[in-house]
Amino acid sequence: MIAKEFAIEKAKKVRFVILDIHGILTDNTLYYTDDGKKSECFSLRDRLGCAALREAGIEVAFLTSKISRADEQVGHIYGITPEKLWGTSAKIGKLDEFEKESGFKDEDFCYVGDEMIDLGVMKRVGFSVAPSDGAIEAKETADYITLAGGGKGVVRETAEFILRAQGKWETVIGRISKSE
Repeated sequence: MIAKEFAIEKAKKVRFVILDIHGILTDNTLYYTDDGKKSECFSLRDRLGCAALREAGIEVAFLTSKISRADEQVGHIYGITPEKLWGTSAKIGKLDEFEKESGFKDEDFCYVGDEMIDLGVMKRVGFSVAPSDGAIEAKETADYITLAGGGKGVVRETAEFILRAQGKWETVIGRISKSE
């Protein structure tokens, strides 16, 4: 992790946040019912983090190896449009593709990841974040490590860090508190 002042400078440039799902929006725990169905737990605090980012004009996407029906449902609840639910294990390839389509550059992105599969994107983007319970490699790569663990408000904390760095936090709180 780099010095907080440098992380703040990097966060000021963020225009788009990409979130890994498992280990970021969840705590990486899978629950199975007797009939073999799996379920995961997602934090509503992170829904508010996504709402705060969007309210500030910062786009949000989910990027995971495969988008499940549960991920689609959570995306809907969190306000993520279907075209921003990206399912591929070729995460760098997806970043390349999206940059060509959108005109965004590496420095415009924040990526929040927790594992080895996330390291390539974390090293490329302008601002990278890992949860406190992420893999050591992710934490060593990250510009900022949240106090929250996966599934416990990582996105909410990341949103606050970015928006405070950009001087938008108080305005966003005012708008959201009137609309929620």
